[in-house]
Amino acid sequence: MSEVKPYTDAREKKIQVEQMFDAIAPRYDRLNQILSLGIHTSWRKRAVGELMKVNPDHVLDLATGTGDFAIQLANAGVKKITASDISEGMMRFGHEKIQRLNLSSAIEFSRADAENMPFETSTFDAISIAFGVRNFQHLDNGLVEMCRVLKPGGIAVILEFSKAKGWFKPFYGFYFRFILPVIGRLISKDGFAYSYLPESVKAFPEGKAFQQILVSCGFSDTFFIPLTFGVATIYVAKKPMS
Repeated sequence: MSEVKPYTDAREKKIQVEQMFDAIAPRYDRLNQILSLGIHTSWRKRAVGELMKVNPDHVLDLATGTGDFAIQLANAGVKKITASDISEGMMRFGHEKIQRLNLSSAIEFSRADAENMPFETSTFDAISIAFGVRNFQHLDNGLVEMCRVLKPGGIAVILEFSKAKGWFKPFYGFYFRFILPVIGRLISKDGFAYSYLPESVKAFPEGKAFQQILVSCGFSDTFFIPLTFGVATIYVAKKPMS
């Protein structure tokens, strides 16, 4: 996987990703709603459904952003959610939402680098991450860390963008490469963030290729579910019992 970074300078990717999300945090939720036409909500709902099949007590919502996935998990009945992100700016807006919704007793925010997490080995029953693995500086390192902090038998549910398939491919491809970055630039006021998005999706391994990476990083029983003509994909992977 070739490294795609948000900005053109020489700083390492994780620093650039943190800066990018801090910059767009005030407009992030609004942009998501506009640019996905609201479809991302149904994608997260499907991913939450996969995660809830194991009835987890404690979930790590990695790359939580402003906490939307964590909120859906709490509404689905998860009692304890650690919501983690590298961007303080994103989590600040997430914390405000959690307080408004009276979910502070279920959701706790914790800043963490996904490739070097401060959590003990075998801590969580499940991990969720929506549109975050694509932003890891070193994909393998992040996935190995995810496997480490999962309890044996726990699952990781990963929701990520992928490349549209079939008749929908040229239409979405045009929107994704030319329309989305313009709208994103106008609303977010960041000239790079929504140009980085299609480039990072293009570079990211998907489908069976990503399944193989998950297995090489310690996971088993992997499968994936394409969504909306392949625009997004849910990956489910299990940490072996031994």
